[in-house]
Amino acid sequence: MAKMIHSMIRTTDADRSIKFYHALFNLHEKRRIEFDTFSLIYLGNNESEFELELTHNYNQKTPYELGNGYGHLAFTTPELATLHALATQLNYAPKDIKEFFNQNTKVAKFFFITDPDGYEVEVIEQSDIYR
Repeated sequence: MAKMIHSMIRTTDADRSIKFYHALFNLHEKRRIEFDTFSLIYLGNNESEFELELTHNYNQKTPYELGNGYGHLAFTTPELATLHALATQLNYAPKDIKEFFNQNTKVAKFFFITDPDGYEVEVIEQSDIYR
């Protein structure tokens, strides 16, 4: 059986991205593989074995074109309002907290925030559906 181990995003400023993911999601650098023209930086925390791989191409000076396909990373938290307030305090400009319903059943309470390279991150309140 296959095991999902990481997702990769590209960053133009590795330090800025590491700071963002650490401040909001307590991700820390687990390992780094240096090449001549790029680095692979793996972030994670004790909540999951899954890692976020930051690819930092040293010669990339302009923002990446993310396209018009809507994709995102997602994190859960037991304290959605607290994390939203922290993101606001750190000037990361989170979008408003919203609730998502399927007819009369609440599916999720969440907000979106954009990381330093323009990737969307969904932050979902932990529930029976999202653990």
